[in-house]
Amino acid sequence: MSIDIPRTAITIEEVAAAAGVSRSTVSRVVNGSTAVSPAALEAVRQAISELNYVPNRAARSLASRATMAIALVVPEDTSRFFGDPFFAAIVSGINKRLSRSDYVLNLIVASDDPQDKATAYLRSGAVDGAIVVSHHTSDTFIDRIAAAVPVVYGGRPLREREHDHYVDVDNVAGGRVATEHLLGRGRRRIATITGPLTMHAGVDRLTGFREALAAAGVTEVAVEDGDFTSDGGAAAMQRILDAEQPFDALFIASDLMVRGALPVLARAGLRVPDDVAIIGFDDSPVARSVTPHLTTMRQPSLAQGECMADVLLEMLAGGEPPYVTILDTELVVRDST
Repeated sequence: MSIDIPRTAITIEEVAAAAGVSRSTVSRVVNGSTAVSPAALEAVRQAISELNYVPNRAARSLASRATMAIALVVPEDTSRFFGDPFFAAIVSGINKRLSRSDYVLNLIVASDDPQDKATAYLRSGAVDGAIVVSHHTSDTFIDRIAAAVPVVYGGRPLREREHDHYVDVDNVAGGRVATEHLLGRGRRRIATITGPLTMHAGVDRLTGFREALAAAGVTEVAVEDGDFTSDGGAAAMQRILDAEQPFDALFIASDLMVRGALPVLARAGLRVPDDVAIIGFDDSPVARSVTPHLTTMRQPSLAQGECMADVLLEMLAGGEPPYVTILDTELVVRDST
């Protein structure tokens, strides 16, 4: 059992002192104004990050009412966002929960924010809070958003801080159960195609894979990053084949990557599951559209979206929701194993 110890809120004056600028300069940065020199902007951002400063929205609401808007921030390009069923399920879950509230959802899809346009918008008071999904270690602009509005993360942040709120699935257990299933089918030469190792989902599913192999005394055949995309899965599959290391099973850490890998295996004359057993991850519509139908780990993406919205709404209402919520995955057995 852990006990949260209340801490004294950092003031805008303390940020100004740490940055060596005036209070009004900090206020302009917090509110997204561009009338700040680059040097002052960087000094204020660094002070905000180091002090973990969160603007006093209650004081700001004296001058303006709450926006009743929440932003969903997806640090990916639009082709990935619209091509991945995971995001559709997440958005559906968030919208389902918000439909029972007075809040509306704003969608921001941005693989980066070099001109701080999205950051300035979110910090300007245009929204009351944000939900961030599919974040990477390189997405430093997310830290600046989190310094301005309450944020809930979908998935554990790689730079996890003590008071971050996030909703995740148990990716380690999912990777472990998936690999144990392959081992239970008698497979012993198992390779894996991972997601990006700049994301906790990619790292944790690989960890679970390796835990299962170690417990069984089995050595992994190959590990290739497929970037959680269909094209990435195809490229990773080809690299595994080119290595000419015999394998009889694959744990592929997303259904989309399986869709890319299957034609590559077929061109190599390998049959699923006769020659190669495959298990995916997500239980997205892809799992039932490929041939053979895919054995996969179901993650509750719709429920994850609902839960993230629940946590953020409770924060905005002045409540104290749990910092960490972990949802279970489930093995779904079909024809590919």
